[in-house]
Amino acid sequence: MPLRRDGQTRKRWRYVGVFGPELMLCAARAEVGPLGQSFWVMWDREGRRHDARTTLRPGSREVLLDGPSLEIDSPGLRASLRLGEVDPIETICPSGSGWGWTRKRAGVPIEGTVEVPGKRWEISAFGVDDESAGYHQRHTSWHWSAGVGRAGDGRALAWNLVEGVNDPATNSERAIWIDGEPSEPAPVSFRGMDGIDLVGPDHLDFAGESSHARDENFVLLSSRYRHRFGTFSGSLAGLPLAEGFGVMEQHDAVW
Repeated sequence: MPLRRDGQTRKRWRYVGVFGPELMLCAARAEVGPLGQSFWVMWDREGRRHDARTTLRPGSREVLLDGPSLEIDSPGLRASLRLGEVDPIETICPSGSGWGWTRKRAGVPIEGTVEVPGKRWEISAFGVDDESAGYHQRHTSWHWSAGVGRAGDGRALAWNLVEGVNDPATNSERAIWIDGEPSEPAPVSFRGMDGIDLVGPDHLDFAGESSHARDENFVLLSSRYRHRFGTFSGSLAGLPLAEGFGVMEQHDAVW
């Protein structure tokens, strides 16, 4: 994909999140044209400890995402994780005069180790893998949520829900996985960072536990990013949620 097409600059990123009752962790690499950054956010639910780091240095190897492997070697945190398999959804959606491609997997089994000073976790949990690229419109603003959980009848649930980007009425990136099988729900409505309303009685209510915020202004590029880990209650696809862990995100970008 060239740096410019359809009058827009190329954007691409990959975000991996691990959501569990003891630890929540995400790591990402992102590019806007020739500019890049990497970041990670960690929430120790038992120790009530939040930490995060963003690196703007070109060529940084603090966060490495290579196929099923995620490696973090950063001041304050080391991680070595391997992603398993789950059926993905993939779509291309219009964005102004351009378009955006994305491939999402939620309910991905993830195993490995995470270490911070004084503490180490042996991870066996579930999470999300978000790969995206495209020529999105200059000003893009969206809400996004991904998570994993369990229905009252014991079935595994996972979701990827969005409003504001890649969200046409059909063939969107919205997806709900039931026991690993994805299906597309109708458009959703976010209640800010408090919850999500789906069609009919289905809804997700969010209880935030950890908050990460970053604002950047590079004159021609700017970003307002809000990211929260927490727990979810409610129902999906008519199934009451017995437990749910994940993320709510709000992003407003001029890129």
